[in-house]
Amino acid sequence: MRPLGPPRTAALPALPSLPALPALPALAALTALVLLLTGCSGGGSVKGGGITLTFSWWGNESRAQRTNEAVRLFEKRHPGVTVRTSFAGYEAYVQKLATQAAGGDLPDVAQLDYRQISQYAGSGTLLDLTPYIKDGTLRTGAMDPGLVATGRYGPGQFALPMGQGSTGFAYDARMFAKAGLKTPEPGWTWEEWADAGRAISALGLKGPDGRPYTGLTDIGVNEDAFENWLRGHGKKLYASQHRLGFGAEDLAAFWTFTNGLREEGTASHAKDTSQISGAIEDGPMGRGLAATDFNWDGPFLGYEPLMGDDVHLAPVPTVDGRAGQYFKPSVLIGAGAGTEHPKEAAALTDFLLNDPEAGRILGVTRSTPPNRDIARSIGTDLRGPEKEVFEYGRKIAAYGVDPPPMAPPRGDVVLQVSFTRVYQQVIHGMQSPAEAAREFVAEAERELR
Repeated sequence: MRPLGPPRTAALPALPSLPALPALPALAALTALVLLLTGCSGGGSVKGGGITLTFSWWGNESRAQRTNEAVRLFEKRHPGVTVRTSFAGYEAYVQKLATQAAGGDLPDVAQLDYRQISQYAGSGTLLDLTPYIKDGTLRTGAMDPGLVATGRYGPGQFALPMGQGSTGFAYDARMFAKAGLKTPEPGWTWEEWADAGRAISALGLKGPDGRPYTGLTDIGVNEDAFENWLRGHGKKLYASQHRLGFGAEDLAAFWTFTNGLREEGTASHAKDTSQISGAIEDGPMGRGLAATDFNWDGPFLGYEPLMGDDVHLAPVPTVDGRAGQYFKPSVLIGAGAGTEHPKEAAALTDFLLNDPEAGRILGVTRSTPPNRDIARSIGTDLRGPEKEVFEYGRKIAAYGVDPPPMAPPRGDVVLQVSFTRVYQQVIHGMQSPAEAAREFVAEAERELR
């Protein structure tokens, strides 16, 4: 997902009958009992006291505020455990995490992208969570087994989903209405998406800097958008852990389509596309230069604070009725293999995933919670963009989406960066779409080997 992107727990024991005690000892016993109850939550028991955990994620300010509030609740429930948190925009976070992984110094608990599981589990930098699932510290019973499986690598479980999400297009409903366009619904096509962009661009509006306002953000820079387009055409990004599921001609067709929209003035200008960093405020739509933006549904919550409540979420366009989007873990959570407190790291992870009060605090900041019971409980209380994200998942599920593909191979993190870099050569006139596609496919095949 493009974004933006961290105890002591014990099962409550059966308490024996206490004999009658004098008044003061009874008060002391009651106090001890209260302390015991407030120090209990979630899965298996862990030892606390003077422990500090680090927890990092990517995301916007809204996600950070909610996550920190949930972490403070965890600390309150578990005296003696301190959690140091940090977050950043997606691109900066991914780069920092790669540096930490290279040095064997991942945070105790870290938010992870689907693409990173194979890379980090395969290199031994993620903790295998299987023992903590078996002993009850981490609970997965209320989660969809297929979704849980996305965090596996080989025989081990190295991460768990923090949300179930999908892709879509954030769009400015005011601009659609001004151009006389209907609300996008499931089943609309890529041609209709392009025509909507043309109609908005034809209004002749100007951005804050006086340059032409476009109907579309250029999605040619986004590998996730290409994957959705590819799947709509009946193909896939990877055929195996060592082989692509498409050819240079498929990528050339996609880049010819997107670059053509840019050349005709329908998609964002090359200069603005080059500034996309994964943070909403850095993209053309966030800067008031485009009416649509491809993204995952979790980060959708960041548009309203920036642009107001006229921004809504539309499904990914289809090809002959086939939806290329799918549900996947919007983000996952795992622990660094070098953590000195693996049990406590597992307990924090369980708390964020399974505690009902933490679930209410986090809401849909990472899309729909993976715990089905929590998802049902918060669904009726959501409002505004959070309600829209929740209902969006139900809407596209009703239309029909395919199961998630296998976790991307270890080389995909590198290829994701290359995808953006090579397409920028197209929009800056350095290569044709066909030449760039051949370069990327050759690079991808070498990387996967």
